[in-house]
Amino acid sequence: MRNEELIKLLEELVAHPIETQWIEFKMGAGSITNEQIGEYVSAMSNGATISNQPFGYLVWGVDDDTHEVKGTNFCFTTAKQGNQDLELWVRNLLHPKINFEIFEFAYHGNNVVMLRIPSAKGEPTHFKKKPFIRIGSNKTDLRNFPEYVRIIYNSLEDWSTKIIDSASIPDLDTDAIAVAREKFKEKSSKAKYYNEIDNWDTQTFLDKAKVTINGKITNAAILLLGKEEASHYLLPSIAEITWKLETEEKAYEHFSCPLLLNTSQVLKNIRNIKYKFFPDNELLATTVDKYDTRTILEAMHNCIAHQDYSLNRRIIVTEKIDKLIFANAGSFFEGNPDDYSAGDKTPDKYRNPWLAQAMVNLGMIDTLGYGIHTMYLSQKNRYFPLPDYLLSESQKVILQIYGHSIDENYSKLLIERKDLSLSNVVLLDRVQKKLDITKEAAVSLRKEGLIEGRNPNYFVSASVAEATGQEVDYIKMRGIDDDYIQKVITDYLKKFKEGKRQNFESVLLEKLPDILSIEQKRTKIKNNLQALRKKGIIEINGKIWKMSKNG
Repeated sequence: MRNEELIKLLEELVAHPIETQWIEFKMGAGSITNEQIGEYVSAMSNGATISNQPFGYLVWGVDDDTHEVKGTNFCFTTAKQGNQDLELWVRNLLHPKINFEIFEFAYHGNNVVMLRIPSAKGEPTHFKKKPFIRIGSNKTDLRNFPEYVRIIYNSLEDWSTKIIDSASIPDLDTDAIAVAREKFKEKSSKAKYYNEIDNWDTQTFLDKAKVTINGKITNAAILLLGKEEASHYLLPSIAEITWKLETEEKAYEHFSCPLLLNTSQVLKNIRNIKYKFFPDNELLATTVDKYDTRTILEAMHNCIAHQDYSLNRRIIVTEKIDKLIFANAGSFFEGNPDDYSAGDKTPDKYRNPWLAQAMVNLGMIDTLGYGIHTMYLSQKNRYFPLPDYLLSESQKVILQIYGHSIDENYSKLLIERKDLSLSNVVLLDRVQKKLDITKEAAVSLRKEGLIEGRNPNYFVSASVAEATGQEVDYIKMRGIDDDYIQKVITDYLKKFKEGKRQNFESVLLEKLPDILSIEQKRTKIKNNLQALRKKGIIEINGKIWKMSKNG
C-alpha cells in the first residue's frame, strides 16, 4: 500500500468506536509481550470474521483510550523472540497459516506500525493451538463462545458452487463431457441407476454428477469441463496449470480448461525415463519408471481440488532433473500432511466442497484422504524417497515428488527389506533427509537395529549397512572412537613434545564424521584433551599441551 493509502486507512481505523473486536491499538514496545502479539493476531483474525470484516488490525502508536496517534518506538520487522525474528516466530505458531501484512510508516511525523490480518475462513485462527477473541476490552479463549465458533466455521464460501448465470451447457467441451460420463459410469458401477446413465441427457448427467446445479453452470463446471475460451467466466480467478521445465533445457506451457482432460496433457510433457538400481545381492538390475503416472495425476488433481481460487494464481508444475514440484495457492486446509501418510485419516471438510464432490464423482480424487497415502506407497514400492510437503509459505502448498535417490543406501534397503512397515519407511526417509524424528521414534528404530547415533545426528546402523553392502559409508558416518582420537593426540606429543589445540585439530578434523558440524568436531577434540588430562596422561601450561610425567 502507498503511504497516502496507509494514512487514510489509519484515519478510518481511529474513527471507529473504542471497543471493537477487529481493531486493537497499542503504544510502545513495552506495551505488549511477544506472546500477547501472537494472541492478538489470532483474536483480530477471528474478530474480523465475526464482525464481517475482510481484515483485522493490530496497530502500534495509537492511544487505546483516546485513539490519538502519538507514535511508537516499536519496530516489528526488527523485533526478536530470543534469537529468532519475531515475525517468523509468530507466523510459525499460527494455525491455519495466515498471511498478515506489516506496514511501518509515518503519520504527521509519528511512527506507526500496523499489522493487517486476514479474517479467519472456515476455521478459527489459533496461536499456540488456542483460538482467541476480544470481548469488550478483554482478550479471551474463543472456545468459551460456541456461537462465535459456529459463525467462523460457517464463514467459508464455496467458490466452486457459485452459479455463472451468463454461461450455459454450450460453453462446456463436448469431448470433456463424454470422458466425464465414462468416468462417472465407471465410478457408479454398483449404483442402482447404472444402466440408466447412457440414456440421461447432458443436463441430467451433469446434475447427477454434481457438476451443475439444476442445469445451471457452476465455477466447478467451467474449471473441469469448460471450453478454453470459456475460462473468462472465472476471472479474476485463474483456471490454469503451468508446466515448467528447469533442467539444462528450459521450456514452459500453459494448460487451461477443461482441466479434466488437460492434466493428461501436462503428464505427456513430463520426461518419464527408466531408472536402474544395482542391489549388491542381486544379479540383475531393478528397473523402475522415474515417476509413477498415477502419482503425478494424484498430485495435480489434489492441487485442483485444494487450490484457493480467491488468490487468483496458477497451479505450477515444475520439472527438474531429479524431481517434480507441484505448487497450489492456499494453506494446507485440513490438518497437516503427516496426518494422512498412514491412510487412516478422513478430512472433515474441504476448501471447495462442490468441486471436491464433482472430482470424486468423475474418479479424479477420493474423499477418504487416501491420496497422500497412495503417493507414499508408490514411492516406497519404487524405492524412491517419500514425497515432501513444504509449508513454509502461508498461502502456498508445495509438494515434491522425487525421481531419483537421495541416498542409495536407503533405496537398496527398500529392495532388500520389503517387509519394512510404511511407518518405519517414513522415519528412515526422514533420517536420510537429515530431518528431525521424535525421541520415541528413535528408540523404536534403534530397537530394530535400523539407526545409530545421537540426537540429532542419527544415521543408518551397521546391520543395515552390511545388508546393503555399504560398510565403508557406515564407518565414515559413525566416525572414529575416542580411544583412537586420544592415541593420535598422545602420539603427536610423544613425537613433537608439545602442541596447541589447533595442531590436534589440523590432524583430526578431517578424520571425524561428516555428520558433525565443525564446532561439534572441535568440541569432540577438546573433550578428549580434557579426558586425557583428567587421567593424568597429559597436562597444559597456558595453551601448550605436553605429556605429563606419568604419561
